[in-house]
Amino acid sequence: MSIPQSGGAPIEDHSQLAEYLESGCKPKAEWRIGTEHEKFGYCKDTLKPLPYDGARSIVAVLQGLRDRHGWSPVEEGGKLIGLEKDAANISLEPGGAVELSGAMLETIHETCDEVNEHLREVKNIADEIGVGFIGLGAAPLWTHEEMPLMPKGRYRLMNDYMQKVGTMGTAMMRRTTTVQVNLDFASEADMVQKMRVALALQPVATALFANSPFFEGKPNGHKSWRSHIWRNLDDDRTGMLPFVFEDGFGFEAWVQYALDVPMYFVYRDGEYIDALGMSFRDFLKGELPALPGEKPLISDWADHLTTAFPEARAKKYIEMRGADGGPWRRLCALPAFWVGLLYDQGALDAAWDLVKGWSAETRDTLRVEASVQGLQAKVGDISMHDVAREALAISEAGLRVRARAGAGGLIPDETHFLNALKESVDSGKVPADELLDQYHGDWAGDLTRIYAEYSY
Repeated sequence: MSIPQSGGAPIEDHSQLAEYLESGCKPKAEWRIGTEHEKFGYCKDTLKPLPYDGARSIVAVLQGLRDRHGWSPVEEGGKLIGLEKDAANISLEPGGAVELSGAMLETIHETCDEVNEHLREVKNIADEIGVGFIGLGAAPLWTHEEMPLMPKGRYRLMNDYMQKVGTMGTAMMRRTTTVQVNLDFASEADMVQKMRVALALQPVATALFANSPFFEGKPNGHKSWRSHIWRNLDDDRTGMLPFVFEDGFGFEAWVQYALDVPMYFVYRDGEYIDALGMSFRDFLKGELPALPGEKPLISDWADHLTTAFPEARAKKYIEMRGADGGPWRRLCALPAFWVGLLYDQGALDAAWDLVKGWSAETRDTLRVEASVQGLQAKVGDISMHDVAREALAISEAGLRVRARAGAGGLIPDETHFLNALKESVDSGKVPADELLDQYHGDWAGDLTRIYAEYSY
């Protein structure tokens, strides 16, 4: 979850809302890659989720990273709730999953080095205190009651509200994890094309990274239960956003969409003020019931944009949000997949050609079927396996054109980061398929074995 913003100029004119988005435009030479990933922590002897406090806890891990690896603390209400260093930050998801929000870096080599270093640091601390971490899209065994709610004001508000909208909001908060990448755009037109490709191909990412076939101790009938949970979260702030594909879409259209997303909070002086279900449009008029007579700051708009949860999200950059959390090597494959598709114009045009004929109904049905069937999904005459193969080939070509070398020039480009995905396309099996094979085979239905065999 995003870290709250503070300050900024007051919003005096509606035009400032779109200008905030437009201020993210960058020339291609300044485009960067920001990778985020979440993972579940647990006690190795009990296989139960980590509590917030105690000898084996979230706080113990954060303190170890702070004291041993030079991270600076982030506190809220006197509680340690995150860390920051070198333009990256470590934060806590509502149920205690630990998230790295990486720095904006130039190449996938760099972002993968960052991920690797982070996981080595976490493992170093975790091993010493009897804690493990695992990358899965959904908690395989734990119930809602077993998952602690982290001591963050935003989460307390969300927890109450999620029980009033949708059916699975609290499951999302406590029992899902993801990996995502944040990418730049050059102009409004570039943002439009990238958002359309990003939304249309999120089901492909969901299929390729599907890694949550278990929930509460048994198979759940989906390859990505995390995706199923997000579809049943809150219709006001999730989905595939058909308006993005309509003529005239741009920054102002995104503003209008975001203004219709009900508010969660306003952040003031370190406190989250309850604005659940209220309207940002009223806030702009100084008529927000939570802060009568007060108008928003730019930071309030930045915060509000983080409370919409579609499959791809526009802020000052674009977030790709369709993938399950997963094993170590796939954490680098996700940014590689999207950078290859979106950061070379030839690849971006080819990706748009691949999806531009799809209807809104097709895109939405692909999202559902990807969650259930993974690469075996079919919608009409569209085969997910075939689309994934084509998208992966386009991505690989885009990475070759980028030709960003690594390892001091010994590695000519970033294409090798796609190897895990190529293996899935070649075999037709994604991580969820492999987990189900283990469950029905060697594990003989003993799901506790997932921890020893799939932890970092």
